Amino acid sequence: MTNAVDIPAWAALLVSILILTGSALALIGSVGMLRLRSFYQRVHAPTLGTTLGIGSVLAGSMVFFSALGSRPVVHEVLIGAFVFITTPVTLMLLTRAALYRDRAENNADVPPVPAVAADPASGEGRHAAIAGEPDPAGPRSPP
Repeated sequence: MTNAVDIPAWAALLVSILILTGSALALIGSVGMLRLRSFYQRVHAPTLGTTLGIGSVLAGSMVFFSALGSRPVVHEVLIGAFVFITTPVTLMLLTRAALYRDRAENNADVPPVPAVAADPASGEGRHAAIAGEPDPAGPRSPP
C-alpha cells in the first residue's frame, strides 16, 4: 500500500476535488443515459461523462502519485490518451451503424439520405445543395 498519510494537505484537497468531480460527471452521464429517450440522444451522455469524468479521475491520480513521489505518472497519461482517442471514435461508429440500420428498415424517425447528384468532372457523387440543383423535397417556406 501507499503511505497516503504522507501526502500534503493541498494535494489531498486537490485530489479529493478532482475525484469527486470525475465521479459526478460519470454519474451525470449515467443518469443522462437513463433519462434520454432515443438511441441517438442516449449515446452522447455516457460518452461525455466518460471522457470528462475519466479525465478528472486521471488528473487526481496524477496529482496523488506525483505528490507522494512514489512513481512517475506515465500510466495515467497513456490511459487518458487511449480514452480520449477511442471514446469519440466508438461513438461515431455506433451512431453510423445505428443510422445505417434505421435507414435500411425505413424508420420514420431518421432523416432520409441526402440527395446526391453525379459530378461529371470526377464521376463521384455530391450533395444536390452543393451541386446547385433544386432540393428534391421541393421548395422550403421560411419559418
